[in-house]
Amino acid sequence: MSSLPELNLVSERRWFKNTYCISRLFVEGVEFSDVLEDKDRGLTSDMGTAEIYKKKVYGKTAIPYGRYEIRLTKSPKFASREWAKEFGGLVPELMDVPGFVSIRIHPGTTCEDTDGCILPGMNKAVGKVLESRRAYSDLMTYYLMPAHTAGQKMFIEIIKKI
Repeated sequence: MSSLPELNLVSERRWFKNTYCISRLFVEGVEFSDVLEDKDRGLTSDMGTAEIYKKKVYGKTAIPYGRYEIRLTKSPKFASREWAKEFGGLVPELMDVPGFVSIRIHPGTTCEDTDGCILPGMNKAVGKVLESRRAYSDLMTYYLMPAHTAGQKMFIEIIKKI
C-alpha cells in the first residue's frame, strides 16, 4: 500500500521588528503569501519548555523555529466566524508546539490578532498583512482542505531566512 505524499509548507522569517516579524509562506516550494507573526524571540523547538517559558512573553511571542504537523480541527474560538464556517468550522492547528497551545493559521491584520498564531496575507502596509481572509480562504480551498479530505499529512516548517 503506497502512502500519500506529505503536503509541506515553509514559513521563512525574513523581517524582524520590535513587536512582530514578517515571513514568506511557501506551499510545496511555491511562494504563496506573506505571514505576520508576533516578535521572534529566538525560540527553537529543541529548547526545553522551561527555557522557552523564560524567554516567552505571553501573547507577544512567535512560536519556536521547527517543523510541526498541521491538522484541521474545530476551533471553539473561531468556528462561528464567517471565514471558518465556509470550511465547517475547521481551522488549521499546529500540533505539539513546545511552550504554546492552540496555535492556528487564521486571518488577521496586526500582531494584536496573533497571540502566537500565523496570519497569512499580503504585507502591503507597515506592521500589517492585508487581504488576509482571501489568502486564508485560498490556502484552505486549494491546499489544506484537499489534503485533509485525502487523508494526507500536512506540515509547516518555520525557518529563518539568512
